[in-house]
Amino acid sequence: MRNAFARVLTELAKEDQRLLLFYADIGNRLFNPLKEFASDRAINAGIAEANMASMAAGSAMMGHKPFIYTITPFTTARNFEQIKIDIAYQNQPVIIVGTGSGLSYANLGPTHHSFEDIALMRSLPNMNIVCPADAQELEILMPQLIELNQPCYFRIGKKNEPSVHDAEPALKFGQAHTMVAGEKVTILATGTITPLAQALHYELSTKGINAELVSFHTVKPLDEDYLTSASARFDHIVTLEEHNVNGGFGSAVLEFCSELNSSPRIHRFGIPDKFIDQVHSPGDARAQAGLTVENIITILSKRGIV
Repeated sequence: MRNAFARVLTELAKEDQRLLLFYADIGNRLFNPLKEFASDRAINAGIAEANMASMAAGSAMMGHKPFIYTITPFTTARNFEQIKIDIAYQNQPVIIVGTGSGLSYANLGPTHHSFEDIALMRSLPNMNIVCPADAQELEILMPQLIELNQPCYFRIGKKNEPSVHDAEPALKFGQAHTMVAGEKVTILATGTITPLAQALHYELSTKGINAELVSFHTVKPLDEDYLTSASARFDHIVTLEEHNVNGGFGSAVLEFCSELNSSPRIHRFGIPDKFIDQVHSPGDARAQAGLTVENIITILSKRGIV
């Protein structure tokens, strides 16, 4: 997905002289095509993420459309104060890109895992949050974020994420995308966990459950129209995310439905409230976190869905 980000940014930067990139001494070769024609708009800010956020905010005030890019925990947590004050409070159109989100860097341990970033960004006024499921969603949504002209957190994967769509989807910022229509149960997935949601959808179908499957690429603002409709149509809402179950996408859905005083049960699946360590791959990390079809089916069975 990071390759798709670099490619799309390069293409867009050829058409829009306002676009520029600050990156924290990562992906140097990744951005070589951008540097070939716009070296002054590809700025290595060094391992100084707080300064990078402030630089981007300043450039936005001068009329630029800046991106900041590095590994997710370093582009969200390490510089949170600068994002809060310089970007969100000033309402500057900086796109904060977190690459390798969730458990993508599994073997590097908690320093490189990011399962608090959505919660951090959700807490900030003026901040939008978009989590594409694959490179295709990234390519469709990225130009829309530039046109938004507001602060945005763009949570992307690392590499080799599988495609989740058979054909080009009609995606729009702020609107959930129904991949498969269903009844009684809807599965809402955000970001790179979507292939697991597809596998869960298939497993439920083998058990006679015709579930709906939705790519909820925009976490903030939530698609309130879809959730209002879903609250009336479904008995159960299942949320999946590669993020802590506390404060993330599932929490946002739960909060909204609670305020609706709606009747469906909300079942949140994500990373439990613990650190994940001593793992060698994202798959191993997901298994330790309980993010497997088998574990989810077991829990849903205990709750009377399956």
